[in-house]
Amino acid sequence: MSTAPIFDTAVFDLDGTLLNSLEDLAVSANFALQCLGYPTRSLEEVRQFVGNGGRMLMIRALPAQASPETVQQAFEIFAKHYEQHMRDHTRPYPGIEALLSEMARRGIRMAVVSNKMNEAVGPLVKGWFGGWIPVAVGEGEQIPKKPAPQGVWRALSLLGSCRERSLYLGDSDVDVVTARNAGLYAVGCSWGFRDRTVLEQAGADRIIDRPEELLSLFSAEETKRTGERIFPDFGPDGQHRN
Repeated sequence: MSTAPIFDTAVFDLDGTLLNSLEDLAVSANFALQCLGYPTRSLEEVRQFVGNGGRMLMIRALPAQASPETVQQAFEIFAKHYEQHMRDHTRPYPGIEALLSEMARRGIRMAVVSNKMNEAVGPLVKGWFGGWIPVAVGEGEQIPKKPAPQGVWRALSLLGSCRERSLYLGDSDVDVVTARNAGLYAVGCSWGFRDRTVLEQAGADRIIDRPEELLSLFSAEETKRTGERIFPDFGPDGQHRN
């Protein structure tokens, strides 16, 4: 007798999980630093700075004595530059597109919840994954940043999914804590911006090394029912159309 699938919904982190965006983030951060006369940061330094949103990236990249006014100025320069250059070098990690295609075939519900600015999350998800992922939630006034759970709960509500049958996949300790706070099964991926040790120490329920390993947590059968609108459209602004 076959057993029921463990999960029917996957919520994904974006940067370091679905997209390798590190170079574009570093270029924009360094552009802001140069504009304000500060030394630039290496790619490996920026790797350690990301994960808590663009403002925190600039706080970490700036000297410790930088004033709040300087932080705000740097963030505004970064955000404007990144909006114009966020597609220059960013690409999906190997195996991600095949994974999402197979998950969509099986009728698995999918969303992205990211600490990236909402103005960037929608267009990036729509541009790379819009045929598979209908819901994208980024940093905004109404949604506190991860590890607060509200963004995940918002995504589940839009998908019509429940916490008990949903998992969260991410590459950092922030993602593991987010999953815990939201009541989801926490899956870490080792190909992103943090290494396996960070995910282990954060207490991930499972760690995967290749995208296709995620499929073992879902039914192999196609579950999408005729007429059910599991994969709704994005609006023209890149946001989910209610």
